[in-house]
Amino acid sequence: MVLTSLLFYTFIAVVTLQIAYYFSFLFSFSVVKPQINKQKNIPLSVIVCAKNEAENLKRNIPLILGQNHPNFEIVLVNDSSSDDTLDIMKSFDARNPNVKVVNVVSNETFWGNKKYALTLGIKASTHDFLIFTDADCKPNSLDWLMHVSSHFSNQKSVVLGYGAYAKKKFSFLNQLIRFETVMTALQYFSYANMGIPYMGVGRNMAYRKSLFFNNSGFKNHVKLKSGDDDLFINEVSTKTNTSICYNKESFTVSQPKLNFKAWILQKRRHISTAKFYRPLHKFLLGLFYITQFLFWAVGIGLLITNYHWEWVISLIVLRFVIQWTTLAYTTKKLDESDLTFFVPILEFFLVITQLSIFSANLIAQPKHWK
Repeated sequence: MVLTSLLFYTFIAVVTLQIAYYFSFLFSFSVVKPQINKQKNIPLSVIVCAKNEAENLKRNIPLILGQNHPNFEIVLVNDSSSDDTLDIMKSFDARNPNVKVVNVVSNETFWGNKKYALTLGIKASTHDFLIFTDADCKPNSLDWLMHVSSHFSNQKSVVLGYGAYAKKKFSFLNQLIRFETVMTALQYFSYANMGIPYMGVGRNMAYRKSLFFNNSGFKNHVKLKSGDDDLFINEVSTKTNTSICYNKESFTVSQPKLNFKAWILQKRRHISTAKFYRPLHKFLLGLFYITQFLFWAVGIGLLITNYHWEWVISLIVLRFVIQWTTLAYTTKKLDESDLTFFVPILEFFLVITQLSIFSANLIAQPKHWK
């Protein structure tokens, strides 16, 4: 009985913290209208780093070349590909004066390290304002560059965008991938608006070249195979220099993984960098996940024991109502409204998946970005 009572009070504390998190997300991002700035005709360098992405380059580079922006170049970085990636890049270079190719050959010291390839691409770029995306991403509109670049100013040198995943009908994995993406975006957009930005996604982000070199680039974590987006942003982003861009025309859309094994490996690479975040960020993100896990574990345990079941159910309903309200606004804003109805199921499976990823990463770390 003492243990059950302790679990009950623990559950009250867990629900209280979860509600506090979702209220902070609700009022810092979910109900906030996107900021639409005036178009800035600043010169841009779009950097696309690719490894064995020949088919994706054929599909998506023309969509970047067709952007409604008067002055931009595309820097295509071939990271030691073994397919026709380099040939495809050279064909774009031959036909378009605003395309340049950087060919990265195998390097024993930096083998399999995307940061090395990205650094060479950044060095080769002409302009100070850099926009990053991946070869498997397509802009959601021809105004993508215009919207992202409009957030640059004398004060703002980092712009965080949203990288969505394409929708697949009748696929639970697709829903889970998109739900995890929404939850990640909800947090990094919310924390940025609260003045404590901590990450971005390499599929859609931007920063100034001078910021990169003034902070020694990826020097502090160059030996890590991942973290070219989140660890760098975690180091250089501040309350004053970071802006967020999330109107639908500014999204990029990527093709999601088609099986659980590939997606789990991708998430293992991403999560492996979190331990290098700043202490405050690690605390906030860790506490959110722990309380999320305990909500399910302790809540189910208390329901099984029937201990104060009326209170337990009331707390569960209250937390779900606040969570659902927050995510209803968020999914609508991020064009993912079809996920809203399935939030409890998706969250349950996401918590289990994240627990398995954390456990796997304790045993061995993923070694390559591709």
